[in-house]
Amino acid sequence: MTVEITSKIVGYRIKQQEPAAPSPALPEEDPLTVRIPSRPEGTLEAVSEKISYVGAEGRKKVYLLVSFMPVEGVVGGKRVVIERPVEFFFPSGQLSSEHQWITATMRSLSLAARGGYVTQAVADLRKVAWDKGLVRCGMNRWNKPMFHDSEVAAIAWSIQQILYRRGFLDQDGNQVPVESLVERYAHRMQHGHAWQPPAEEAPAEVGSGAVEPIGQAASTTDQASGPAVVGHCPECRGELIMMDGCPTCYAGCGWSKCG
Repeated sequence: MTVEITSKIVGYRIKQQEPAAPSPALPEEDPLTVRIPSRPEGTLEAVSEKISYVGAEGRKKVYLLVSFMPVEGVVGGKRVVIERPVEFFFPSGQLSSEHQWITATMRSLSLAARGGYVTQAVADLRKVAWDKGLVRCGMNRWNKPMFHDSEVAAIAWSIQQILYRRGFLDQDGNQVPVESLVERYAHRMQHGHAWQPPAEEAPAEVGSGAVEPIGQAASTTDQASGPAVVGHCPECRGELIMMDGCPTCYAGCGWSKCG
């Protein structure tokens, strides 16, 4: 636009640009609780885990798949990304029909994961008990075998260990703060691999022993880490414990003196 000047120029000044209006702050949106309506199409990263446990019916092995995906949110006015589990899958054909509860439980956990409360759901499964005796699955941080109140509790503990090694939970099964999850995902994007537990934290081996209740300190005595040992198995030389009044091998082979 051209302006005609009809009077004498006696001075000048540079017109300042008006400051832009501040952009509205983004509403807070916790990426841990963002609801995911359904499993997204396409490929998701997944962890495949073989879980081994020993109960009243001997040693059993199952395979589980846990899928993860990045989830966006807003924390402190900034848009952030974390990684969350969104799907738990139990391949069919592994066990008899009496274990159909595992498939049903995996479906429920998948719904809980997409709803943002999988940590509480898995912790609740740790409390399930049955009347068939203790189930041995996993080793605690002191390399002692851990014993669970049921197969459900044993598999739930194993899932907690999967999520711990992925960086989603801490070593005791508690939720990692969202700020740490943001840092761990950023680390993965920068270095090309997932977060790993510190060397001083010895992650429990899934499937090689049994579980200790979360938050309960382990005793330094062997007796406090599980049932009392009453002898050694004649088949595999593993430890025998009393189960339903009968010495039973909990080292792996499932031998019982009562047949």
